[in-house]
Amino acid sequence: MFVSTYAGAVAGIDAVKVTVEVNLTGGGLGLYLVGLPDNAVKESEQRIRAAFENTGRKMSGRKVVVNLAPADLRKEGAGFDLPIAVGILAAMSEVSGELLPTTMFAGELSLDGTLRPVRGVLPLAVKARDEGLRRLVVPAENAAEAAVVEGVEVYGLHSLGEVIALLNGERRFDATVPVDAEATLASQSAYAEDFADVKGQTAVKRALEIAAAGGHTGLGIGPAGGHNVLMIGAPGSGKTMLARRMPTILPPLSVEEALETTKIHSVAGKLGAERGLLSQRPFRAPHHMTSQVALIGGGQSPQPGEVSLAHNGVLFLDELPEFGRSVLEVLRQPLEDKKIVVSRARYSVEYPANFTLVAAMNPCPCGYYNHPTKECTCPPGAVHRYMGRISGPLLDRIDLQVEVTPVAIGEISQVRPSEPSAAIRERVIRAREVQAERFREVPGVHTNAMMNARMLREFCPLDQVARELLERAMVRLDLSARAYDRIVKVARTIADLEGTADIGAAHLAEAINYRSLDRGSWGR
Repeated sequence: MFVSTYAGAVAGIDAVKVTVEVNLTGGGLGLYLVGLPDNAVKESEQRIRAAFENTGRKMSGRKVVVNLAPADLRKEGAGFDLPIAVGILAAMSEVSGELLPTTMFAGELSLDGTLRPVRGVLPLAVKARDEGLRRLVVPAENAAEAAVVEGVEVYGLHSLGEVIALLNGERRFDATVPVDAEATLASQSAYAEDFADVKGQTAVKRALEIAAAGGHTGLGIGPAGGHNVLMIGAPGSGKTMLARRMPTILPPLSVEEALETTKIHSVAGKLGAERGLLSQRPFRAPHHMTSQVALIGGGQSPQPGEVSLAHNGVLFLDELPEFGRSVLEVLRQPLEDKKIVVSRARYSVEYPANFTLVAAMNPCPCGYYNHPTKECTCPPGAVHRYMGRISGPLLDRIDLQVEVTPVAIGEISQVRPSEPSAAIRERVIRAREVQAERFREVPGVHTNAMMNARMLREFCPLDQVARELLERAMVRLDLSARAYDRIVKVARTIADLEGTADIGAAHLAEAINYRSLDRGSWGR
């Protein structure tokens, strides 16, 4: 007897529909899995046999052939346990096949028949809806995640017995209530941190505001990445505190951004049972011992790395020179292309990686170079060697390099709070709306940071005074052509924050000031 059910395989952050074909034949014994299954899928036979026995059923004594189509797509993970088991039961006439043509299944089976959660359920739900399937059956822990997608009924069940009861109509199960995405984003977008908690550091807050303003409107019309920032200052000067508050001044996630971000975290297995839709912009802060694969993604079974988990949010790299040189160099492509393409012998996957990079570092090995009250104890040349751990091409891709000085005791003890994040966020949103209107007729471009050389000439004309100022700065700071473009882009954002149509010399001067930590001037 031949029966087919539907499952899904994750490729990148999207899913591919997989048809699970089950055929019972008279000759031979055993279960045969074909269709490029990995080891986890091959081991499903033992889990399925044990689950059958512990739910009062037995595997067919006839030969069972299971084909996972398309056969040239590699199938990975334990999420195929449930669709294979359902297909076998249907072929054995243990369950009704009436609902199978309109249902997708995903879930790992325990030996006692309970369902365990799996990764990537949200992309599967999107694929089920797009393929016209009416329902998706998943473990109960994955139900909230899958219910984000409208147009498909999601049944979160606890065991194989419940799945059988659903298919045979023996029990009534209520579909998981769909998530109201807009209401969820509105009610859960508040942050515990706030810039009002930060005393002093006016110049650094200004730099972070400019960085946040260099993106799109937050209305789901384009990437969220803004200008990248490097903060350099002594230990305890507040670099980490400032970085952690960066998401609070970015516009709230749109529904489209939230869905895309949630898909990435779903594929990576980072969503808990209670989390359906991510409502806050991601903030990822990997340790400086992080490997290339952990940062960029990939691996034997490809998964998104930290740069993709920070998509639509902030990637914070603390103690930047302590990261391995090879680890930092892999950031160069995503900082330019806003995506990651991981190519290996067996696969090639693409992950989005449009984030705002916020990095922090000490000014020297001892941490007190340029400190107002403490003396640097580093030997001659140590500052340059320390800065040399960060390559020039990577520094070129960081738009704003700002020095963080320790806050005076008098400012720390002030009772009056600083400007709150909400006020800064309003200015950021206004600047992003200006950019959205500017690039309305330019396909694929939504931010000042995304402009190419031709767009710089069109949208960022400089008068004679501004050009001469920038040329002098290029010579004095020994900057590259890429740095030239980035200074103009930052100046354009500064002008947008002020509501000015033209870039003036003052805007350029401020943008140039944020390159003061470049290799040509720092430590001399």
